[in-house]
Amino acid sequence: MPAEAFGHLVPQLSPYRNWLSERGFSFEFSYKGEAMANVGGGISKGMSYAHELTFNTRWDLGRLLGLDGWILHAVMMERAGRQISYDHVGEHRILLSEVYSLSGHAAAHLADIYLEKSFFNNRVNINIGRITLTHTYATSVLLCTFMVQCSAPPAIKADEGWSVYPKATWGGTLRIKPTRDLTLRTGVYKVGPLTENPSGWAWGSETSTGVMLPIELTWEPFIGKDNLPGHYKLGFGHDTSPYADRLGTIPAMFAHDVFHDANKPRDTFYIEADQMVYRKGGQHQMAGGYILAGYVHNTPSVSTFSDQVYVGASLLGIIPRRPFDRFGVMYSYYQMSPAITLGQRLRQLAGMSMGAFVNGPQTHSAILEAYYGIPIHPGLVVQPEFEYMMRPGETSIIPNATLIGLKVLGNL
Repeated sequence: MPAEAFGHLVPQLSPYRNWLSERGFSFEFSYKGEAMANVGGGISKGMSYAHELTFNTRWDLGRLLGLDGWILHAVMMERAGRQISYDHVGEHRILLSEVYSLSGHAAAHLADIYLEKSFFNNRVNINIGRITLTHTYATSVLLCTFMVQCSAPPAIKADEGWSVYPKATWGGTLRIKPTRDLTLRTGVYKVGPLTENPSGWAWGSETSTGVMLPIELTWEPFIGKDNLPGHYKLGFGHDTSPYADRLGTIPAMFAHDVFHDANKPRDTFYIEADQMVYRKGGQHQMAGGYILAGYVHNTPSVSTFSDQVYVGASLLGIIPRRPFDRFGVMYSYYQMSPAITLGQRLRQLAGMSMGAFVNGPQTHSAILEAYYGIPIHPGLVVQPEFEYMMRPGETSIIPNATLIGLKVLGNL
């Protein structure tokens, strides 16, 4: 998922970039910083900051080693900072700023490193290696213009199975493109705890609980005389790992009335759609305004969120004489697993702890997010942010939180 800052801050490096590219090596070095402040509601007022430095490389093994058609991709990053959700909002299920590691600070985290090769005039493509699933499935550049939804909807990335950036896992994807507008992706990936191997380098220390079997069908039509692109995705993932139900510990007084389900695998079904509704500023895929929506459903008894619905827009050039500014707004709704809610309610009735950071039976929450991206220089975008979190902690105990902040994207 590239940073949405088109161009480069140091164009003087272009001759050297071109020289390296001609010999088989190309790279991008980017900065992403996010400062978010809770100004009302939540558990306290205050600000948290996090940043990410990413070194994205591409090695043409045909030019370098004579292996025609093979490309090696590798991504390394540094992440540091704090998460506004935990510090000031009281939300521990959904991250309200994107740039925050799953397992704390990472000085030189290895994310994706995989081989790619295309066949039959790019109608068939394979990726093999350590890959982040949410950079391949259930994602888009449009989703990653938002903080909360990048790199995939939270209902997908909340649990093991869908390895979320920057957590990569061993596996591979086969992409088949029978026509210009249709693409089918499927693959096999190892599944393990999301917080394992925080450096990304300790491959031998990772445990395996099963495999993820994703499949996604994408229809990408071009509509009307302006060739307005759309992206319509239908996806499914089957995680073979045995998961216990989310009831948790049941008080003895209810033990005869409530039964735990046997360990079972987890399935995820999703629909994602976006459609450009007007074109402005060029002929590329981001040159225009989009509307977008999606729905996610997980196996309720073994998932954090059973359902998520989102709807939004990403609009280019809505202010006169600012043709390349982008405004985005999105509303998303999250439904907790009914098993989690039931288990917490029974423990509350028995006077037991409902769990860490839980102040009542958790049912649902919702988030309204808006941003305005301003490209102030080639390779640099400044993006004011607004978020309104309804029912922090998925209960009505903590007041709704109002957040404002600033996101900065830069490409060397």
